[in-house]
Amino acid sequence: MADLGEDVNIQKMNYSSEEGEIVKNEVTEETKKQAEDIKEKANEHFKKKEFDAAIDLYTKAININPNIAVYYGNRSAAYLKTECFGYALSDASKAIELDKSYVKGYYRRAAAYMSLGKFKLALKDFEAVTKARPNDRDAKMKFNECNKIVRRVAFEKAIAVDDTKKSVADDINLDSMTIEDNYIGPKLEDGKVTKKFMEELTAAFKDGKKLHRKYAYKMLLDIKEIFQNSPSLVYIDVPPDSKFTVCGDIHGQYYDLLNIFELNGLPSETNPYLFNGDFVDRGSFSVECIFTLFGFKLLYPNHFYMSRGNHESETMNQMYGFEGEVRSKYSAQMAELFTEVFNFLPLAYCINKKILVMHGGLFSQDDVTLDDIEKTDRNRQPPEEGIMCELLWSDPQPQKGRSPSKRGVGIQFGPDVTKNFITHNNLDYIIRSHEVKAEGYEVMHDGKCITVFSAPNYCDTMGNKGAFITMNGRDLKPNFVTYSAVPHPNVKPMAYASNLLAFM
Repeated sequence: MADLGEDVNIQKMNYSSEEGEIVKNEVTEETKKQAEDIKEKANEHFKKKEFDAAIDLYTKAININPNIAVYYGNRSAAYLKTECFGYALSDASKAIELDKSYVKGYYRRAAAYMSLGKFKLALKDFEAVTKARPNDRDAKMKFNECNKIVRRVAFEKAIAVDDTKKSVADDINLDSMTIEDNYIGPKLEDGKVTKKFMEELTAAFKDGKKLHRKYAYKMLLDIKEIFQNSPSLVYIDVPPDSKFTVCGDIHGQYYDLLNIFELNGLPSETNPYLFNGDFVDRGSFSVECIFTLFGFKLLYPNHFYMSRGNHESETMNQMYGFEGEVRSKYSAQMAELFTEVFNFLPLAYCINKKILVMHGGLFSQDDVTLDDIEKTDRNRQPPEEGIMCELLWSDPQPQKGRSPSKRGVGIQFGPDVTKNFITHNNLDYIIRSHEVKAEGYEVMHDGKCITVFSAPNYCDTMGNKGAFITMNGRDLKPNFVTYSAVPHPNVKPMAYASNLLAFM
């Protein structure tokens, strides 16, 4: 494939819009050159992984000369890097509209479709690339890989009978699993997680060692039962003189997770935590992260909390590495069991009936109540609309009202939406995660909407700080602790991700 900044010659067109064709804006040679100079500066920011700055400059170039497919294609690539899949999809489509021979446009659009789990549409774009470049091995590989996914999804739908589908957990036979004599790792005591076990587990993971599969399966079966008996909305009571900590996305960054505990203390009955979704994917130590978090949940079930994020889903795990990591370190069966467990993660928490914590955000409909959230059926894969979808996917915006999501799923909601929601439900403010922030957190909507993101230098590329929030039960005032990334073993992020994302 050509370099990001490579231009494609575009045939001049000036068709009537009444005929349904593209109308080319008239630009002078001087403005063309100005737009090209800005695009080149944007490319430099992209190469430095300064994607927001690149997006701003590509946008300026587009505003000056909106007739160049490459500008939209390059901005689409930057949007993919910042997980704005909806915007990436729109830009890629615009690039193709401007130049149907622009191969990168099809690649970018396929990437956006894949990220949104729309595999059939992605396959059409990969097919277009293979037709345009029949000798391109990379294009053929991606077409074949995507075709396999489409076929597998179709097969799974054909054999699935929701009412009678057997649980993977029912097939697990712990008694048949033998602990080898040479195993010297952490061991459950009488089948239970203890403080000593957690100390040994975190140390073993830090040294790159594995938990025995029998103990891993036992933990998953026990944690499933805990989550299965929890409601979709969990109420937490924090006493006046007690501290409470809320963390955002971890995304498989195990060594940064350990750093949180180093900075803020290990979880305990006197040091409770809530981790707000996206524990896995992207980072290549997701297995270590999830078993550490599940371990603390099993040890302190009433003082350690976990909410579901958009990456606790089958499609995301297939694309962004968690499924591949579990298969590599354990088995395909365990990956399926994780999917079952994730389906029972609570969708939201309410602290002292005054703070709602969810991964994504608010809703496309007015008058949604806490009771509506509590009644939401969560034992499923996230739908493409409705309360569950929006709890996992939505984002705040600075302007009033609602807008289509930059991600292509959920919505964007303004300060008036936040104000109406907290007033309607007698809340003080909301906490959500889901977005990388330069300082690890951001306060919006007149202090009523707080974002916290706990994975510093996200994917080893973003350069952001991580953050967590502490508060006490008396005033529930948020206090922000920020930190930088710590070193980790030389395993790159996305090491277990789908090959189809290699071009993103």
